[in-house]
Amino acid sequence: MSTDAQTSASDIAAIVVTYQSAETIAACLERLRAAEGMAQIRVVDNASTDGTLEIVQRHALADPRVRFIANPDNPGFGTGCNQGADDSDAPWLAFVNPDCLVEADTLVRLRAHARACAREGLLGADLVDEAGVRDGAARRRDPDFAAMLRNPAARRLDVAVDASQTLQAVQAVSGALMFLPRTLMQRIEGFDQGYRLHAEDLDLCRRAREAGAFLAVANDVRVVHVRGVSSRSRPVFVEWHKHRGLARYFRKFEASRRGVLVRLCVYAMIWARFPLAALRAMAR
Repeated sequence: MSTDAQTSASDIAAIVVTYQSAETIAACLERLRAAEGMAQIRVVDNASTDGTLEIVQRHALADPRVRFIANPDNPGFGTGCNQGADDSDAPWLAFVNPDCLVEADTLVRLRAHARACAREGLLGADLVDEAGVRDGAARRRDPDFAAMLRNPAARRLDVAVDASQTLQAVQAVSGALMFLPRTLMQRIEGFDQGYRLHAEDLDLCRRAREAGAFLAVANDVRVVHVRGVSSRSRPVFVEWHKHRGLARYFRKFEASRRGVLVRLCVYAMIWARFPLAALRAMAR
């Protein structure tokens, strides 16, 4: 296949999980429909009540590539991602938050990077807000909860941008935009549906790495991420599940290597932080 044919081939499925996303979902879908390489768009709605589903329906009527799944309740982000992936069959998967605004060539450039990797890769992009400020969650390391007990600064998972690297190897990318081959998604059995919100992206990245995948951020692919749209309606709910997700992540990956006292201290640290985080979220 020629280079031009490879670039134009429509073999990417975009998966968008929505909840109270009416503010941004129209712009998100307009850009995905205009994106190069797009074969399928699957929107999984987790019981929105703000008009999100009506907007998605209009796009589905206008474009046969768009199909939606309307969940009667909210089973969580990871469950929605798995539903969307299972409802599609394109060889490449792009998990795109409803508040991410891709450019026409964003996904084909990520696909080109993935094809050039020596092994299966899970890639993220250089995420920025509307003012161009970088999102620290785009480049992260694994949480080390025992280290957090010794040094509060260890709670920051952000990794600095290495501008000298087009593909910057990292331990984890943001779940706001993830690009990977379907074969990898199937091999690691998708997202862990035991998470409801938050930390499921850290979990997926870690399991992908442990399965031999290459994790990296494409520093030359920039995407606007309008953060926090869905979480504004239920800030305490979001913070609860964020902390619950961190506790689950610790239990899966680190707890077995720690003594009883350290385990108890980590759980106490996680849940002691929740009330303050919830108050800050409500204030915002």
